[in-house]
Amino acid sequence: MLPVLEYMTTMIERPNILVVCGRNKKRSRTAEHIFKNDNRFNIRSAGLSPNSDKKISENDLKWADLIFVMEKEHRAKLSGLFKHMDLPAIEILNITDDYEFMDEELVDMLRDRINYSLKMKYEL
Repeated sequence: MLPVLEYMTTMIERPNILVVCGRNKKRSRTAEHIFKNDNRFNIRSAGLSPNSDKKISENDLKWADLIFVMEKEHRAKLSGLFKHMDLPAIEILNITDDYEFMDEELVDMLRDRINYSLKMKYEL
């Protein structure tokens, strides 16, 4: 199997990125909104809670080449809920649930952290 970096940069022209938070109301939805027209990748968002606006599904995980989660606990929950699946790489953004949808500070953090990760780790 190819390493994630080599796989993403040589096999996929526009990787599929899934952004996940607790309920898909603020953080992950903001990320999807600000990156929806980015030509480097396709993006979706989902939430881990049964009460999410868009609850994460196996289809989301099969679609994704890379997953960004907001908190360490989200990665643990995702791994536990879908332990029967071979999950793509999961990156933690370390953004707490203290922001409203499209909050200026949240937008800046998401842009900075996602762009940094994509540039440094995946050469996108």
